[in-house]
Amino acid sequence: MNLLESFIGKPVPLPRTGTWPESVHVFDERSMHAVNAAMAAGRPLLVRGEPGTGKSQLARAAAHALGRLFVSEVVNSRTEGQDLQYHFDAVARLGEAQALCSTARGEEVGRLLAAERYLSPGPLWWVFDWQSATEQYGRCRHNIRRPQPPEDWSPAKGCVLLIDEIDKADADLPNSLLETLGNGAFTVPYLDRAVGLSGEAAAPLVIITTNEERELPGAFIRRCLVLQLSLPADDAEFVDWLVVRGGHHFQQSCFPAVYEKAAKQLLGDRREARRQGLTPPGQAEYLDMIRAVCRMTGGVAKEQREKAQLAVLEQISEFALKKYPPENQ
Repeated sequence: MNLLESFIGKPVPLPRTGTWPESVHVFDERSMHAVNAAMAAGRPLLVRGEPGTGKSQLARAAAHALGRLFVSEVVNSRTEGQDLQYHFDAVARLGEAQALCSTARGEEVGRLLAAERYLSPGPLWWVFDWQSATEQYGRCRHNIRRPQPPEDWSPAKGCVLLIDEIDKADADLPNSLLETLGNGAFTVPYLDRAVGLSGEAAAPLVIITTNEERELPGAFIRRCLVLQLSLPADDAEFVDWLVVRGGHHFQQSCFPAVYEKAAKQLLGDRREARRQGLTPPGQAEYLDMIRAVCRMTGGVAKEQREKAQLAVLEQISEFALKKYPPENQ
């Protein structure tokens, strides 16, 4: 039995990690098989699906379940392939050079302006070679935070790298990843050497997410394993699925009637959003709404709490679910 099989259908508590809050994840069989296949093939796993289906959390949950270090990078429109490998702070180096011109001697200037002092490891460097990344981090100015491994972690246990929302970047980014991930190495010009998998380290599991805002290059998709995450299509199954997820996340904090009513409200708003050609609210909005209800009624006496929770749900649902103005406005 592989490590993930024991988690199928069970809530997996995820502790706070860096900027990621506490959460709960439930593995399904398709996700488990996709993760296992990606690790066995040594290929990235591209996770597709509408927002709020748990794409990003899958990577974090896999790292937790497998005992691996979790490293994440959120892509934006300015992200380049080099940013995933290393960061060179040329602006800081220029500023320091100007300051040293009149105060330092030649040898001291050379030492203080050495390129390696302004070179920080990027996420790919950390997951490929933790040891050399740690050494370089000790030499640089620390303008980028380092990943925080679990207490019992070692490089031999491996890493999970999440590259989140890759569709926000230009096509150059996924294309540059093809070579880096295919070779398991990249060159750092400031050090004139390559960074790649060390002998003791396990190959990283790379999970890449897309919200389909921009079409990805065909060559890139062909080199990935692809997992399509979607919410249940049947209305009754969709409501039941959300109720179960709400129970996993908030346990006894809310009454079953609240979970069900919130799910039915979400279902109605998803229909309206689709009718208008808009991105529909999903699981994330549902959990936000339930979280708000739990916190807003936490001080209510238990015998009155169900009624209070239903009332609060009625009051706040439009703020969590209805993201766009009506068509007639």
